[in-house]
Amino acid sequence: GVRRTLERRIRAWRAVNGPDQDVVFRQEHVPGRMGLSDFTDMAELAVTVVGQPLEHRLYHFRLAYSGWEYAHVVLGGESFVALAEGLQNALWSLGGVPAEHRSDSLSAAFRNLERDTAEDATHRYEQLCAHYGMIPTRNNRGVAHENGSIESAHGHLKHAVRDALLLRGTRDFDGLAAYRRFIDEVVGQQNARRAKPVEAERAILKPLPAGRAGDFEEALVHVTSSGGFTLRKVFYTVPSRLIGHRLRVRLFDDRLDCFLGGTLVATLPRGRSRGNGKHGHVVDYRHVIHALRRKPMALLNLVYRDQLFPRRAYARVFEALLAAGSERQACTITVGLLSLAHERGCEAELAQVLDAELDAGRLPDPQGLRECFQPATPAITDVVVELVPLSVYDELGTVRPGAAA
Repeated sequence: GVRRTLERRIRAWRAVNGPDQDVVFRQEHVPGRMGLSDFTDMAELAVTVVGQPLEHRLYHFRLAYSGWEYAHVVLGGESFVALAEGLQNALWSLGGVPAEHRSDSLSAAFRNLERDTAEDATHRYEQLCAHYGMIPTRNNRGVAHENGSIESAHGHLKHAVRDALLLRGTRDFDGLAAYRRFIDEVVGQQNARRAKPVEAERAILKPLPAGRAGDFEEALVHVTSSGGFTLRKVFYTVPSRLIGHRLRVRLFDDRLDCFLGGTLVATLPRGRSRGNGKHGHVVDYRHVIHALRRKPMALLNLVYRDQLFPRRAYARVFEALLAAGSERQACTITVGLLSLAHERGCEAELAQVLDAELDAGRLPDPQGLRECFQPATPAITDVVVELVPLSVYDELGTVRPGAAA
């Protein structure tokens, strides 16, 4: 009781004799004037993809007047690439451009960057806005209410996504594309409720330019004898026929497009280095399985062995074979199963069979599995050819062109 009395008297004293406080000035939004961008973390929703937790955030764009919004799933950090891709996707989905683009001073994109890198990102951001004819504006650092038209919308969007997940009955998705479609559906339902103000604002927006601006970063890499290249502390495998070549790589938020000259030769999922400073690995077993078949013992101490297995079932088989037999047999059988999955295109089906065998306490039978997934022999069609008598060709020699009319 004494503490509450003291607090109440101090509060009353401050109301009479205390310093002036900051004042929030409510703003009237004009149609077609301002669009806002920000990122929001989605970890609290515990979304999974094929049973694996999906660490991601959403890029969130919103028109201040009508409330039209767009959300894009971002797998990495709050980078310029994520901002550029999400902003351009939003503008092209909207079909127009507002006069002004408001952000949080791009502090998220510039966090922990060197001075030269930050200045370069600022220059690219200004070029992006100039390409669309938007005026870039920023709220004061650390003053969240100046970006309130997007900050408060984060909570509403998360509530809508959470409710949609509850109605869906599961938070697990078959792939990243399925989750992105789910987010698009949720946002589309939100926008449908604001159809009239959105249409009124669309009529005032500026037209889009002829094409998109660059929403990627470029780098040159050399494909080594290891069958891949290292970029930003992540090792990527590529088809072995590219060994010795120099590739031009475009880095997007979720993928890498690799070009040999002007030809697109590979599209890879983008990886991130580990938080402990160790290198990450993005490995496609199809790129190396032909070489691994000739040298199966290389699997035993392979640097990226854990990332080589496309599904958990193949790792379980390898561990069970190691525990039950020799290392050579474990490597040979596991490589053979990976080769079978690649040759027959039965990666998922074979993984289900392997899980069932291991759950039943049995080791897989390579020969039986190869016979099980052997392609069906197509039926041979009998082709009947009717031979034409040779005398017919003799008659062709007696044909003469008709006289001119």
